[in-house]
Amino acid sequence: MNDVTLKIDGMSCGHCVGQVRNALARLDGVQTHQVTVGQASVSYDPEAVAVAAIIEAVTRAGYEVRAVERAA
Repeated sequence: MNDVTLKIDGMSCGHCVGQVRNALARLDGVQTHQVTVGQASVSYDPEAVAVAAIIEAVTRAGYEVRAVERAA
């Protein structure tokens, strides 16, 4: 599993957090660790899902991923 933190624009409340959490939960190979206003921390299996698919899921939920920080 690889870890990333997504910096997300457009989130402003608990509803937004729930929308992003639900979008990430629908992806196979993704474990959501924490979603707060402005960011989400996840682990993902690169054999099952690409980072681009994770970003796309957040975008489809109505938010913009402005940065992806990979864990060392």
